[in-house]
Amino acid sequence: MLNQLPQAFVQKMNELLEDEFHDFIKSYEQTPHLGLRVNTLKVAVEDFLNLSPFSLSPVAWTREGFYYDKNDKPGKHPYHEAGLYYIQEPSAMAAVEYLQPEPGEKVLDLCAAPGGKTTQIAAKMKQQGLLIANEIVPSRAKVLSQNVERMGIQNCIVLNEKPERLADQFEHFFDRVLVDAPCSGEGMFRKDPDVLKEWSLAQVEACSRRQLYILEDASRMLRTGGRLVYSTCTFSPEENEQVIAEFAAKHPEFEIESVELLPGFEMGRREWLQTEDAHVERTIRIWPHRVKGEGHYIAVLRKTDGAECWRAQKPVKSKLSRKQLQEYYAFALEHLNKTPEGNFQLFGEQLYLIPSEMPSLQGLKVIRPGLHLGSIKKNRFEPAHSLALALRADEIKRTVNFGAEEIIPYLKGESLTIDGEKGWYAVQVDGYSIGWGKWANGVLKNHYPKGLRWM
Repeated sequence: MLNQLPQAFVQKMNELLEDEFHDFIKSYEQTPHLGLRVNTLKVAVEDFLNLSPFSLSPVAWTREGFYYDKNDKPGKHPYHEAGLYYIQEPSAMAAVEYLQPEPGEKVLDLCAAPGGKTTQIAAKMKQQGLLIANEIVPSRAKVLSQNVERMGIQNCIVLNEKPERLADQFEHFFDRVLVDAPCSGEGMFRKDPDVLKEWSLAQVEACSRRQLYILEDASRMLRTGGRLVYSTCTFSPEENEQVIAEFAAKHPEFEIESVELLPGFEMGRREWLQTEDAHVERTIRIWPHRVKGEGHYIAVLRKTDGAECWRAQKPVKSKLSRKQLQEYYAFALEHLNKTPEGNFQLFGEQLYLIPSEMPSLQGLKVIRPGLHLGSIKKNRFEPAHSLALALRADEIKRTVNFGAEEIIPYLKGESLTIDGEKGWYAVQVDGYSIGWGKWANGVLKNHYPKGLRWM
């Protein structure tokens, strides 16, 4: 690994770290630490630990986070398909701990794909409030949407937009904003050597300019008193302390908050600035030679002054009548113990349950407007895969449960022969819903999405 590092990067880090450089560079001889985060929207941490077949040890800064052994394969396990956890690099779990989202708030994850931090925010919000997750790259926005679905999140809208277009529509709207900014990725060299191919000093400079533009747009969308967390996975001062210092100098209404350092974390490096005006020592550095994780940077900003309220329209309300929803209610009466109720929207045949605080999204590229309930067809309702993943076992009348090994034929798309009665069944792995099946004549027809099936 060491001989793959760009010489310009090695020289730069040597000059910056001085006596600390030896410990830093030796960290590249170690294997990356592997982590997963338990999805508490579906399973309590204690229950998952009793269920887990993996060798787990706790991540110090996140109660839901755990290291797993390199011999474990959590990405190819039915519990992963059921959304019981999200595979996430351990240091990447820290930013949301500093964001501190609360149930009922309006929260924006501005650069959200592939969804690790979005799904972590959602777990802390407990399905209450409004979460908007945005990703500018269309293909990555689709992956983000799939992860939101797998984790059973009900109050999240997924958008595919430029930050400036969102800022024009959501000025002073959010209680909290996370900017996990696109960066040069120096902190991921050990975990993902492909990042090395794109790195250069010129790229570092280009990233720092882009990060400032994104921060400008993000700042417009935060209400007075709100919290903005900026994070990167790079060591570069140009993309970290310098970006925050320049932003703070231009925006006196923002304060760099002094926050507690979580275990193993260090303060930002003021001595690496071209100016000493900003309190960047209040920001946070995560070093791979100090913790069991990769390199990250975090800054917590509070908006102390500015406009007091959002100037845009009231939340969108459903205009659908019960008659228009009769197929949905008929399905729910027959198959569910608890009917998902709230603000409904139809997009063609597709029925969504949208967040109660959802604003107008007119003119924006929407990937997922809320929880996809299913399709309203002539004289019938067909439930969506996302509905199965969002429901608990006690909310569904008919279930069929398998162990982790027994359920593999279902994940491969096979029909199952079981005793039952006509209608829809939630297929479960050890009590957690993983998809739908429809029973008729002794056979449970497989409705697991073809694009997700195991080979």
